[in-house]
Amino acid sequence: MKTIRHKKSLPPAPAGETAGLHARLAEAEGTLRAIRTGEVDTVMVAGKEGSQVFTLDGAEHAYRVLIESMNEGALMLMADKTILFANQCFANMVKCPLEQVTGSSFRRFLSAADQATLKSLLKRSDQFGAKTEMLLHASDATQVPARLSVRPLARNGFKSATFGLVVTDMTEARRNEEMLRALTHRVVQTQEAERGRVALDLHDHITQLLCAVLVRSQTLADQLPASEGPLKREALKLRELLGQTADEVERISRNLRPGALEQLGLDIVLRDTSVEFAKRTGVAVNLTCVSLTVRLPGDIELALYRILQEALQNVAAHAHARHVQVSLRKQDGFVQLVIHDDGISFRSEPHPASQKKRGRLGLISMRERAAYVGGSLSVKSAPGKGTTITVQIPLGKIRAGRKSSS
Repeated sequence: MKTIRHKKSLPPAPAGETAGLHARLAEAEGTLRAIRTGEVDTVMVAGKEGSQVFTLDGAEHAYRVLIESMNEGALMLMADKTILFANQCFANMVKCPLEQVTGSSFRRFLSAADQATLKSLLKRSDQFGAKTEMLLHASDATQVPARLSVRPLARNGFKSATFGLVVTDMTEARRNEEMLRALTHRVVQTQEAERGRVALDLHDHITQLLCAVLVRSQTLADQLPASEGPLKREALKLRELLGQTADEVERISRNLRPGALEQLGLDIVLRDTSVEFAKRTGVAVNLTCVSLTVRLPGDIELALYRILQEALQNVAAHAHARHVQVSLRKQDGFVQLVIHDDGISFRSEPHPASQKKRGRLGLISMRERAAYVGGSLSVKSAPGKGTTITVQIPLGKIRAGRKSSS
């Protein structure tokens, strides 16, 4: 085992002893080089309290090569956040020379708030480690989004606790998230445009044709003599069926393109949707809707409307529920939509295929809708307790001048 003896502090050299200073500098540089390349296993530091041995268990050359070849930053911190070791990837991440990183405080790369977060993280980290995300402040004043994975290490001769950190640069991941969000926005916009086109075709063509057939069927029934009783009754049944078909096409058209949403407001449209769902399925819906004095932005109103549509569709198809509770409220800069049904949960559905369909396909659509307007969607589902869907959307600056009807 190779050991390097190193004095913790050196007295200042007398004036003129430049050669001595150069020698000491070369010795210090050699020590750092030996530690980084794995040529030594221990470092003995002499101080006022006597010599202290630091065993570099992770300093074997093979492990050093592995750590240095990582695409993630690797750090070894003391409890006071002093960096005992850093690999080149982390130095590149914070745009700082490696020799200036090693021995400095990790706090220099964090904001005051993130320093407090890190302190709390180190305290609660256990053998399984802990993770968080924060912004690293690079030396060129840029900020690097990073994920920190922290795990306590064996003391190995250190008087205080030491921690291992793996730092992952999240810049590319955040960029991909933004690209995915932009793609989702385009998909939603395209979907709404296509729905509008189909709704217009249904209203302007199919509905008109059905109405024409309905009138002719009524004329035919009226012209049949009373002696043709069975035939006349069949014609009247046909007219009734055509009327129901026309009403259903009109309902589909209205759901595809909710023109009333722009004209009447979100609260009225949600109420109409709930009433129509209850009549069609027999599932009772209780709607608690706050009266908004200022209209929400159109994209938020549409997102909430579509989410309620999808949630009710899932209830009708999978939940076997008897009651649905819907509430819309605004508080603390957020608008919140909560949909709770008393049906079977995702986990208690009898067939895995049904569970997969309800648990994923519908939720994906709803989550995309919420993300489209910068919101979030959470789901709680447990046997015997039904399912609760909660949507929270930040309001930001609401456009003035759009009053809600009540």
